[in-house]
Amino acid sequence: MRAEPLLITLGDANGLGPELACRLLSGPLPDHLAGRALLLLGAEASLLAHLSLAEGTPFWTRVDDPARALAPSGESGAPGVYLYEPPGLDGIRVQVGQATPDGGRAAGVALSTACDLLLAPASPGVRSLRGPLGLVTLPLHKAMLHAAGYDVPGHTEYLARRAGLGDDEVCMHLGGDVLRVSLVTTHPPLRDVPGLITRQRVLHCLRLTAAHVRAIRAIRAIGATGPVAVCGLNPHAGESGRIGREEIDVIAPAVADAVAEGLDVVGPLPADTLFVKAARGAYSAVLAMYHDQGLAPLKMLHFSDAVNVTLGLPFVRTSVDHGTGFDIAGTGTADTGSFAAALRLACTLCDAKD
Repeated sequence: MRAEPLLITLGDANGLGPELACRLLSGPLPDHLAGRALLLLGAEASLLAHLSLAEGTPFWTRVDDPARALAPSGESGAPGVYLYEPPGLDGIRVQVGQATPDGGRAAGVALSTACDLLLAPASPGVRSLRGPLGLVTLPLHKAMLHAAGYDVPGHTEYLARRAGLGDDEVCMHLGGDVLRVSLVTTHPPLRDVPGLITRQRVLHCLRLTAAHVRAIRAIRAIGATGPVAVCGLNPHAGESGRIGREEIDVIAPAVADAVAEGLDVVGPLPADTLFVKAARGAYSAVLAMYHDQGLAPLKMLHFSDAVNVTLGLPFVRTSVDHGTGFDIAGTGTADTGSFAAALRLACTLCDAKD
């Protein structure tokens, strides 16, 4: 099986992204990475800054044409770590551990460039970058991304829009070995959440989550083999309408639609007890209604090894499940587990699509 190339955006130039790339990719690579081309996208100065702090040496080959790094001969790129610094990042000011618009600009330009490569149509003599090619994203800082002129809530929404999809056509999914959680809503204010939960949106997320569970189960054992469990929105899943009617009017009908399509789904169930059972292996995944409902228990179990996957995109995208960590950037103390897991899962999903 051919080892497909991976794109890796370095994220905010002042955060943990460049440091994690230096720590994980500068030494001997594990087998799933050693046989493929890895193309870093971002400011070279951010990598050099972290290498200076760690007294390391460059481990990448800088290229002026990303297509050459990914496919220098034949159909597959030569194995190795490459760096492409998109136009406009030369001379960017790196201040490790500081939140600055320059850091946000580095993240935004890298992400935009990744989309250009992933979504570009094939041209004569150049390997199409569509298909199994995947993207792994390192963390950005949303406020600094906005300060740099990118008016989007975050990675998930930006990638969806660049792929020509609405925010509600993709689904944020995060998982570790024990617990896997999808979100119906991602980053809206809590007061807006009830109005964003629709029957069609819940059903769409269930379809995407069930398909992802089937895919990773086919590739490797994921532990639990039970149904996808759906959280209620209200405490105690609404208590038969006494606390709220979203479960009766919206969520239960969506679950019924999914069951009618042959999906193995149960709910809506009270989230507080549902997650106890999920952590014990009763469910293959959980569909939560909003960010903290799903990610608080997920991060309790998988803070250092969870992977963020965007379901519904026309390409594989995985990410670390943590932020820029300005407070510890440059200290060498950050856990590399989530980045390692994101790289491994991206490799697995991309190669399985070949």
